[in-house]
Formats: sequence, C-alpha cells, structure tokens
Amino acid sequence: MIKSMLNTDFLRVFTMPLVYIMAAVSLIMPVLIIVMTTMMAGTTVDPITGAETTVESFTNVWQSVAAVSGDSSSAAMDIVSMCNINLVYILAAVFVCIFIAGDFTSGYAKNIFTVRPYRYDYVISKTVIGFAGGAIMLVCYFIGAMAGGAIAGLSFDAEEAGAFGIVMCMLSKIFLMLVFVSIYTVMGAVAKQRLWLSVLLSLGASMLLFTMIPMITPLDSNFLNVLMCFIGGALFAAGLGAVSCVILKKTGIV
Repeated sequence: MIKSMLNTDFLRVFTMPLVYIMAAVSLIMPVLIIVMTTMMAGTTVDPITGAETTVESFTNVWQSVAAVSGDSSSAAMDIVSMCNINLVYILAAVFVCIFIAGDFTSGYAKNIFTVRPYRYDYVISKTVIGFAGGAIMLVCYFIGAMAGGAIAGLSFDAEEAGAFGIVMCMLSKIFLMLVFVSIYTVMGAVAKQRLWLSVLLSLGASMLLFTMIPMITPLDSNFLNVLMCFIGGALFAAGLGAVSCVILKKTGIV
C-alpha cells in the first residue's frame, strides 16, 4: 500500500507546476542575491550627517553555501550569513504545506482515508515527497550559487574545506532536510486545508532549529556530520511521523 501511495504522489507532484516553480525559485534566488550584493557592496557616506553605511557582500562563492566551522561570520546577523542555501529550508516549508493542504482542499485526503484505514502510509508518502522536493531545491540552489558566483566574478577557492568538505556539507544539508520536512508534515496534519496556518506553524517551529544549521552542516563537514544528520533525520521522521498519524487519526478530515 505504501508503494502505491508513493507512486501516486510522485506522479501527482511531478505533473503539478509546484515543484518546478519551487525549483526555479531556488535556482534563481542565489544568482540574484550574489549579483545584487556584489553590485551594492561598499561604504557610502551621508553628505549631511557624515554617517557611514557599509554593505557587506560575498567575497567567496562558497559563502553562499555555508561557513567553515569555527568561523565567527557563521554566527553573525548580516546579509552574507543569512542569505545562503539555508533559505531553502524555508522554501521547503511552503512546498510541503501547499502539497498537504491541497490534499484536504481537493477532497483527495478524504478519499484516501476512506479507502485506506491506516494513516502511516499517507504520512510516509508525504515525508518522502517533501524530502525529495527539498533535496531538489538544495541542488538547484547550489547550481544557482555557482552560476551567480561566476557572473559576479567571485573566487571558487574552497581553501581548508576542500572539495570533500563541500560534498559532505551538501549531503549533510540534504539529510537534515528530513528533520524539517517531518516538522512540516506534522503542521500540515494539524492545519489540514488551512494553508496559512500550516505555513505559520511550520516556520515558527523550524525557526527553533534554523540557527543550528550552520553548526551542524559547516562547509568543512565530514562523515560525522553526514551520519549525524542522517540519524537525526531518521529519528525525527519516525517520531514525528507517529505524531502525524495520531493527529490524523484523532481529528476530523476537515
């Protein structure tokens, strides 16, 4: 039953414009961020007050992906540290919430739960779909960052991170997506057809973990980071998946 549910959902999601729109946004966003911040970078002086305003910019293309562990800039609250690939976790919330809310709005969920008495196959399917969509968006952002860095003329020197660290960093971020998708699935189950509520709940809950992403998935990640994100994602998927099943079982379809 789980296999048939997955096949149906994969067919649905890849025949809908949603996943392609989110992938396009993930691809274009880093290009605009890198190019615009590079163009606006520098210090300006107010001729009246004499106050100086400094606009930070990326000095290395890999800053748009992650910071090296121990780098003080990773804890800073500036445009360079905030506008990076971690924004995709927010886009994933919108993707998952729209997909789940659409099931309840269209009546698809009601039909599914009438035919299938168990909720776990629905939750597993949505979690897998959300994870796949989030992984696609992360890869698209990475490609866009490379393109934006090339256009802006930024350095591609990975320095101490190296190619291995970058690959491990991306794998860590992909596996970490499962943690966030599990949270979004729970919130989708709570809000059902109320898309606005599921998005607000998802963003509010994920903000509690958002600041931990740079520490868990630095640019110089290794096998330990990947393993930690994989185990964490599996535990969250199992635990929060069970919570989603209980919510769907104990509450009404609408």
